[in-house]
Amino acid sequence: MTNEAIERGTAWLAGAEVRATRQRVALAALLVGDGHDRHVTAESLHAASRDAGETVSLATVYNTLRAFCDAGLMQEVTVDGSKSYFDTRMDDHPHFYWEDSSTLTDAPAQELKIEKLPAAPDGAEVSKVDVVIRLRRK
Repeated sequence: MTNEAIERGTAWLAGAEVRATRQRVALAALLVGDGHDRHVTAESLHAASRDAGETVSLATVYNTLRAFCDAGLMQEVTVDGSKSYFDTRMDDHPHFYWEDSSTLTDAPAQELKIEKLPAAPDGAEVSKVDVVIRLRRK
């Protein structure tokens, strides 16, 4: 990892007042070190950390991703009710889920139009709408 990636990761954590442990800084550098948004699973981030020479357990990766979500640094996107992806882009936007590669990418938000949602049941309110568009290659 470059010094720039580590500095960017450290600043990302500091902006949310997340304690910058060695492992958190390493994972943050992998997530935002190049300035691009990422969609990762815990397993893919764990593999990337191993490839970068970091010794971080898969349990630590899961716990760190949850801590980053709780701090408002990332959002969790669930596909099929069981597979979680973690997105560093925090604005509301739709996603494409590529079935053949099990990857998640951003979909163009400006092309999505939701004109009406069903009324929430009594005693409830809509907190968020997640849009995941499943794609299959022809």
